[in-house]
Parts: sequence; C-alpha cells; structure tokens
Amino acid sequence: MEDLRKHLIQKWLTDTCHLDHVILHPMQGDASFRRYFRVQLPNHLSYVAMDAPVEREACKPYIAISKALRDLGLKAPEIIEADLGHGFLLLTDFGDRQLLKELTKTNAPQLYSKALDALAVLQRCQIVDGWKIQPFTAHFMQQELMLSKEWFLETHLKITLSTEDENMLEKFFQFLALTAANQPQVFMHRDYHSANLMCLPESQVGILDFQDAFYGPVTYDVVSLLRDCYIDWPDEMIRKLVMEYHERLNLSVSKDEFFYWFEMMGLQRHLKALLTFARKFERDHNKNYLPHIPRTLKYIEKVSQSYPETQAFYQFLNNVILPAHHKVISTCVE
Repeated sequence: MEDLRKHLIQKWLTDTCHLDHVILHPMQGDASFRRYFRVQLPNHLSYVAMDAPVEREACKPYIAISKALRDLGLKAPEIIEADLGHGFLLLTDFGDRQLLKELTKTNAPQLYSKALDALAVLQRCQIVDGWKIQPFTAHFMQQELMLSKEWFLETHLKITLSTEDENMLEKFFQFLALTAANQPQVFMHRDYHSANLMCLPESQVGILDFQDAFYGPVTYDVVSLLRDCYIDWPDEMIRKLVMEYHERLNLSVSKDEFFYWFEMMGLQRHLKALLTFARKFERDHNKNYLPHIPRTLKYIEKVSQSYPETQAFYQFLNNVILPAHHKVISTCVE
C-alpha cells in the first residue's frame, strides 16, 4: 500500500503540480500515520510532499490552520497544491534545521525564548476559517489518561490493577483534567515541542504538525516545549523560562500559581506521551519511541513527589510502575 501511494504521489507531482524529474526522499515523520517526502528538483529547489491517508488523516485542518497561523505572521508551511481526495499536500520546505538538533547548552535559553515568542502569538489565534477548532475538555483529557492506563500500564507493563489502584487512578486523572480545564483556554498546538519546530533564517521559528490543534489550557504547549520528552534541561533554566513566559501573558495569576498549573499540566501531558509511546510499540511494532520512556517517567516522578495532592500517585509510581518498567525494559530495547 505504501509503495502504491508513493507511486500515486509521484504521479500527482508530475501530472498536477507540473514538476519534472522529481526525486522523492523520505523524511522523518511524527507518531501519526502521515508520511513526508522531500521533493528534490534538478534546479536545487525543494518542496515537501505530505501523504495523509484519507481514511486516517484529513488535510483540511492542516490547510485551514496553516493559513490562520501565517495570517498572524507566524511561519507555517504554505500549501502550494492539494489533492484532498487522495490526501496529498505540496508544501514549502523549511529545511533540516530542526530545533531539537540545534539546541546546545549555550544556545538553549535563546532558542527557547524565540519559540516562546512564537507561541505567545500562536495562542492569540481565535478564528480558523474553514475548520472548527474543538475544545480540549476535561472529559477528553480523562479519556486520554484512561487510554494511558490501558496501553502503558496494562498492555505494555502488564500491570494488574487492584480495585484500590483503579479508584486512586480515577480520582487522580479527574484531578489533573479538572485542574487543566480550569486554566485560561487558548489556541493550543497540542504538539509544540522541539521536533516540530524549525530554525529558519533571521531567527524565525518554523512551526510544523499543527493539524491537531484545540482550544485548551494555557500551559499545555509550554510544557510540551520546555519539558520535552525528547530532551531535558536543568530545572533552574526551565523555571526561569516559565516565569518569563508568565510575564509575557499578563495573566491575573501569580507566578507560583502559573508554575503549579505548568507542573500539573506536565503530569497529564507526560502520561499521555506514555500512551503514545506504548501504543506505537505494542500496536504498530515501532520501538523508536521506547528510549524516551525513562525521561518521561523521570519528569512524572519529580513532579508527583513534590505536591501533597499527588502523593498517592507518587507512591503507586514507585511501588508499582517503576518496578514493572524495569522488568520489561531489557526485553523491549535491544
């Protein structure tokens, strides 16, 4: 099927987009079913072709949100051609300078500050013509957390939960979801981390993979960026950046309360990431995300041990989750 779709997209690029002598180079994708190809032309120009199977991934939100972000002055790929029937898009190419690969101890504060500048603009987006942005509700967050329980705890770690454990988790998940839902709600990228951001000329930030946007908690994307499952930094640097972002937003909440929101949002976000990593391995037989589980668990452990309202989960994490993870990790990562 993939070879057939590659043939179809190459034919579309030639027949509809009028590109001659096209060479397609597969690009690293995300955890979805989308695929990306760099479209290399003889004159050294290049584009990106997105293959989004219509039965799983719709192109309409990508097109609508891309325009909305560019209308705000942000750098999102421009759609040059689209075939919604097949799920093909031809996009401008932002190159290879992925933020994740550019970050160093020296430049990290500056690069993150630029990414936060862009995020502050993105969060002001209110209307997306041609697509209805849905609310990221407490119910939706609880569903994600229950799926994390199913895929990470029960399927991946093979934990058999007691009735007491089930009740504790249900209350904990409800607490996290309601805490997040009670934050100011803004336009939310939902995957605003260093692998989806590009370093462009003139210190501009290219924004990718925004098609799953919601209206949701103000700290969600800040957590995605600063407590990235793919890279970590000293706590002092992260807290400083969070406080600087708080000042940008001019919210009527204290810095301490904003940081508390950030911490609790991180627990929800990272539990959801464990769902994604476990499901990619167990269902899709993709073990590329397994190396990121220890870092994600470390984030969860560090935050949950720091607050009275998360102590029950912290005890469960140390007594049940971490021992189970130690047992399976050697058999999953070769």
